[in-house]
Amino acid sequence: MWVRSTCHLISGSICRGNSMTENVVVTRDGGVMEIVFNRPEKKNALTRAMYAAVVDALSAADTDPEVRVAILTGAGDIFTSGNDIKDFQVRAAAGNESPASPFLTALSTMQKPLIGAVNGAAIGVGTTMLAHCDLIVASRTARFVMPFTSLGLVPEAGSSLLFPRLLGNQRASALLLLGEPLTAEAALEWGFVNQLVEPEALMDTARGLARRMAALPPRAVRQTKHLIRHGAPDVTARIAEELVLFRERLSAPEAAEAFAAFVEKRKPDFSRFG
Repeated sequence: MWVRSTCHLISGSICRGNSMTENVVVTRDGGVMEIVFNRPEKKNALTRAMYAAVVDALSAADTDPEVRVAILTGAGDIFTSGNDIKDFQVRAAAGNESPASPFLTALSTMQKPLIGAVNGAAIGVGTTMLAHCDLIVASRTARFVMPFTSLGLVPEAGSSLLFPRLLGNQRASALLLLGEPLTAEAALEWGFVNQLVEPEALMDTARGLARRMAALPPRAVRQTKHLIRHGAPDVTARIAEELVLFRERLSAPEAAEAFAAFVEKRKPDFSRFG
């Protein structure tokens, strides 16, 4: 059962209590933080305030030693329709820096695992942000669309680099140049999402994965994510990088607990490690 401890984001910190931001709800259960776009009446369209709240939540998740993994999802039957058009137009007219910029920086530099739980349509940045998630669980009602060129825009969030890597040039070109929608079934077939489930099973599935991740040795998990996301680009250098970290891990307390548990035929307990 998912027990919610709701948090309110104030000036970049998380305060415990029974309150929430207006359009972003942040909860925590044990080592799992859940961040919810909570504006279903506006299809979870993202505003400046929502971006700022999610940045604060991601930063808090990364710095709080009790948080091991975060889940990003949307309220209602949609993940997010992307940027709120009115808010977006006001920012563009004023020439202000996009609030999506610190949000995308927070996503791309997050050290702890991030799981995307896609409960419906993910439009524009709603799809591109998912390329920065480590695991993605999608409802069978999910749909991914990046209509940048039809709006006279270009891709963002590193999607022009990440989607060709993830899906290949031809598939990425159809999605980014033509804005063709990607169905949930195709997303699974193409390897963009890890699991496809019925809508009512989405959050239980995502939380189950998060709990499994949270039970693992936290430093080993963070270093493995770093290797996957930011490791040396060529094989020889990557092998050398892995060996340095592997030797370090062998003498670390996390490995000692894992080896002791194996010898003693018990389940390892990594809860004391940060």
